[in-house]
Amino acid sequence: MADTGSKPAAGETQRRLYVYNGGFLTQRRVRRILELSGYDIRLGLPGPGDMVGVWGQSPTSPRGVAVAGRRASPVLRVEDAFLRSVLPGRDGSPPLGLHLDTRGVHFDPARPSDLEILLATHPLDDPGLLQQAADGIDRLRRDHLTKYTGFPAVPPDAGQHATELSGGFAVTRADLDHIRGRPTPLADPDLTDTPGFVLVIDQTYGDASVRASGANEVTFRKLLALARSEHPDAPIVIKSHPETTAGHRKGYFSSADCDANTMLYTRAVSPWVLLDKARAVYTVSSQFGFEAILAGHHPVVLGQPFYVGWGLSDDRQPLLRRTRQLTDHQLFAASMILYPRWYDPYRDCLCDLDTAISTLAAETRAWREDHQGWVGTGMRMWKRRPLQQFFGQTRRMVFDDKTPAAHPERRLMVWAGKTTQALDQAGAVHVEDGFLRSRGLGADLIPPLSLVCDDLGIYYDPTRESRLERLIAASPDLPDPARTRAAALIGKLTAAGLSKYNLGGQMLPDGLPSGKRILVPGQVEDDASIRLGAGAIRTNLALLQAARAANPTAVILYKPHPDVEAGLRVGAVPDAARYADAILTRTDVAAALAAADEVWTMTSALGFEALLRGKRVTCLGAPFYAGWGLTTDLLSIPRRSARPDIVGLTHATLIEYPRYHDPLTRRPCPVEVIVDRLTAGQLPAPGYFNRSLAKLQGLFATYAYLWR
Repeated sequence: MADTGSKPAAGETQRRLYVYNGGFLTQRRVRRILELSGYDIRLGLPGPGDMVGVWGQSPTSPRGVAVAGRRASPVLRVEDAFLRSVLPGRDGSPPLGLHLDTRGVHFDPARPSDLEILLATHPLDDPGLLQQAADGIDRLRRDHLTKYTGFPAVPPDAGQHATELSGGFAVTRADLDHIRGRPTPLADPDLTDTPGFVLVIDQTYGDASVRASGANEVTFRKLLALARSEHPDAPIVIKSHPETTAGHRKGYFSSADCDANTMLYTRAVSPWVLLDKARAVYTVSSQFGFEAILAGHHPVVLGQPFYVGWGLSDDRQPLLRRTRQLTDHQLFAASMILYPRWYDPYRDCLCDLDTAISTLAAETRAWREDHQGWVGTGMRMWKRRPLQQFFGQTRRMVFDDKTPAAHPERRLMVWAGKTTQALDQAGAVHVEDGFLRSRGLGADLIPPLSLVCDDLGIYYDPTRESRLERLIAASPDLPDPARTRAAALIGKLTAAGLSKYNLGGQMLPDGLPSGKRILVPGQVEDDASIRLGAGAIRTNLALLQAARAANPTAVILYKPHPDVEAGLRVGAVPDAARYADAILTRTDVAAALAAADEVWTMTSALGFEALLRGKRVTCLGAPFYAGWGLTTDLLSIPRRSARPDIVGLTHATLIEYPRYHDPLTRRPCPVEVIVDRLTAGQLPAPGYFNRSLAKLQGLFATYAYLWR
């Protein structure tokens, strides 16, 4: 992060910041970011060396400015950063970052702000910084992130129901008809290709950025008139501000401004969708104009926001002191990397832009998937609380095993192993544990840290395509930032020795025979992955026999499944020693993998963990990671024709497919936070009730298997 004059040097004490706006005291996130940035918030009158903090140019800011003038104290103006939150602050969402400006406000051209000084004087030529900027722009576009991200997503493979754009978003016929003020023909869901339109950006009435540019109602009338006169043959789309859409504040435009060629778009939608479709963009001073530049537009701007004057916009009210010519990457680097103070809510520290984007992406994904509300069916009682924590933060889940169809306004969710043909036909999303599940067994009723939602199938069922399978197939086309993130994740996982359950355990026994070592992981024999994904080899005994028959001189290391070792599930092999040179009971997974040259498995997730560590893997069944050219496969899966590398497979499996829940902050989070929690052991311990119930559950499961 840049030193713009507002961050104290290392070793200095915090600077006292006197405030006269209650929000500095009641908004805990704002207060914390200021504290981490070196400011000690106080009430009273400032003395020598103290500062006065005000919120931008809010109605309360004059009182602070007046005190600062009387006490000869410098002013720190605080504003939300350009990536703020899923919902507007008026909905209670805390900011992801702040602008702390010692000179002015970024949207007020009356005097240069710290941001303007950065843009005018900073070299902005460091290759690493510019690459960060390029990567940041790419991530915002791919994840459809902007200042407020509370708009719905269109599923990435909506087929005839959506015209795909980057990131799986689309403008459908329903959107176009909404724009044109026509009812949507429910019987005709096919898509209409969108003609190039001119995008006119509305703003909230009386907004400080509008007033700072000297704009008013007349300016917005002029904005619309210019768009019409300069593009007489193009349709005009007026986009309402998100706070207008949410009903918080009115805008400058209404339906009265529409005509046969002008449409008012009031839905919450990704700006990147509209920018991809727009022919031209017109704005007064909206942040939308900044995003238009990042999307490759040269927007017409009637005000004087921070992004005018650098050769990237069509400025109808030029700011003559700005004469430098910048690239879009330089503009982004200063505005999004060097200027803001970004906050990491999981680690309670300031962070870089990339970490902030990951935070917002996780929170946004959760909101987009959950805001309609879920009705869950086929969920065991003990699972309902963790599911509520995962999926019920925006709107509480409803659990209904008898009449789930009685909640048509909600999305339908079913535990993957409990689905039925009727539920699938009703569009149920299948839920299952993720691949970094917990520190402890699911059969021990340990709550999961990750869950997967699959709208097509489920990852362990190769009889039909899953969402994970599509993500893996698309992974060869990942952009460099995504590959870098996945490669770093592999490094963290392998260095920390993390696995699905992270049970720890004993190290390898002394005196293991030398030679080619093959690790054979046992599985739960009645598990769905065996029932659906195994071939002719379907038991742990048969697996051991096959591994020994194919490798008569190898050292076979058999590792029983931890659920089986704990007596919770079926799959014990009493005579395993006939085929294995060593039985690794309660042995640490990382140690077992480190000792092995190769893994033989039916469908175990341990095969994926072996691939992460560069081990050869032979699959006798069809797990999700088989069939892509990364394993030796005894079964054929013709539809898996793509050839990803381990980085692409990891990105699909551990970043794109699952959702993660931080057990400390109880928030949606990126995978890296779970890796940190597992590495540090920062996880709640299961209670006695959970352990006792797990034992009882295992007893019933064993009897059911024996008597089936």
